Amino acid sequence: VGANDPTSGQAIVAFVTLRSDAGEANDERGQELRSHVADKIGPIARPKTVIFTDELPKTRSGKIMRRLLRDVAEGRVLGDTTTLADPAVVEEIRRLAATAPTDE
Repeated sequence: VGANDPTSGQAIVAFVTLRSDAGEANDERGQELRSHVADKIGPIARPKTVIFTDELPKTRSGKIMRRLLRDVAEGRVLGDTTTLADPAVVEEIRRLAATAPTDE
């Protein structure tokens, strides 16, 4: 998702769920993903922050709530979460986002 950034105006924050065979979620893996995006798409698309999650906030129909991810990325107060299948997922993502390293 795009998030406001004081330096560039807008920065990419990637919420990533790894497959079970993809290895461990750590800072090294985040750097690897940033490099991969820069190589395949271009340096302008490199995520500033990579947040590893076990699950994304989804509605009961399975649609990912990008608005909530944007709110988490920008540190804003969350809006309506009543349509989520599991509201606890958002709190876990907020906790992870607070400790995720950025590419600066």
